[in-house]
Amino acid sequence: MRSLWRRTPSRRATYFLGRSTQHAAFFLATAWVLSCGTPPATQNTAQAAEPAPAELTGVIPGIEVLLSDSLHLIRGLRVGLITNHSGRDRAGTSSIDLLHRAPGVRLTAIFGPEHGVRGVARAGEKVASTVDSATGVPMFSLYGETLTPTPAMLENVDVLLYDIQDVGARVYTYVWTMTLAAEAAKTAGKRFVVLDRPNPIRADVIEGGMLEPQYKSFTGLHPVALRYGLTPGEMARYLIGAGLIDSDATVVPMKNYRLSMWWDETGLEWRNPSPNIRDLDAALLYPGTVFFEATNVNEGRGTDAPFKLIGAPWLTDAGAIARELNAKRLPGVRFDSTSRPIEQPAKFGGQTIPMIRVTVTDRNAVRPVDVGAHMLRAIYARHASEFRWRDTGIERLSGTAALRRAVESGAIDSLLARWEEESIRFRQRVAQYRLYR
Repeated sequence: MRSLWRRTPSRRATYFLGRSTQHAAFFLATAWVLSCGTPPATQNTAQAAEPAPAELTGVIPGIEVLLSDSLHLIRGLRVGLITNHSGRDRAGTSSIDLLHRAPGVRLTAIFGPEHGVRGVARAGEKVASTVDSATGVPMFSLYGETLTPTPAMLENVDVLLYDIQDVGARVYTYVWTMTLAAEAAKTAGKRFVVLDRPNPIRADVIEGGMLEPQYKSFTGLHPVALRYGLTPGEMARYLIGAGLIDSDATVVPMKNYRLSMWWDETGLEWRNPSPNIRDLDAALLYPGTVFFEATNVNEGRGTDAPFKLIGAPWLTDAGAIARELNAKRLPGVRFDSTSRPIEQPAKFGGQTIPMIRVTVTDRNAVRPVDVGAHMLRAIYARHASEFRWRDTGIERLSGTAALRRAVESGAIDSLLARWEEESIRFRQRVAQYRLYR
């Protein structure tokens, strides 16, 4: 489809993308064409308004932009909303409540991802469908009997919105809920809209290797870098524009957002996106320390600092390992030994075990994927007889069989060099799909 950058007279910052004219044509009655260079040839898009100074207003998330100047996208339509507890405006009002009382909007279905609409279910715990007690709207689980909206779930929906805060890591399942839903919406003849939100660990930093197709799973459905450095809206633009998913979608971008922002620079209130991502440092370290989920080493679940504490009952030399890791002078982090009681049902629940604590000392310098890989090797080198991989979990999390081999052979540095090359190429590929500077 020929690329057009469309802007509405009220400077609505709405982006249309896809490979057919079916959905974009709906908006032509209110849009006029503005030539702004050459955007990706597979996408229709409108130029975003110039941002106001972030220090004056803070970042305005996509849900507020939708309701303030793009309500035409949903007015008079039956709306389905994929969201959880993180979908809120700057005042803390949930997107469910905002849409339920929006004039001319009928909220007819709510869809929840992993951890459920309320964000309290444990990782991997199946979530049942139910009814929202406050609005009476049906709530369908996309992490139970199905990962994808079914035709029956979409029967009373004209347009499907996505509004969930992500953490910027490929192994986090929310963006894959988004992509599956985007494809299901097109198959069912429904419009799909992404209400954009920040990447909390900066959207201008890309790190880690690419997913190899044979290791595709719900913790990585498409070949993107492990720390992919995109917002959800940019991810949708890339996957559609690169032909990796078959969907037509609209992105409602944020206002006042910059790619270099950390979460605590956005002015938005932190809400744990899932039960064990409890602060910004945990989100930052997660793309690397998540590797320990695929081992018999505890990744900090069941403690006060998930993904910042790593341990096992047999890790009695945690202090020596911490000193070895500090001697590597990995940028932006410090390692210390400690011990923690572990709550059930986490690994070693009910025990107090020795652990290594990872402290972020310079968030702009730390490379979490490197941290996770070096920690794996340091522990394996001293405890090969106690250390165990959990089936093929490490291949699914890292996206390759190469990490297991590198940990066991000691070839971590050469693997990280290869991953750096892959991340550079990915950065180049996604550049044309950026929505922000």
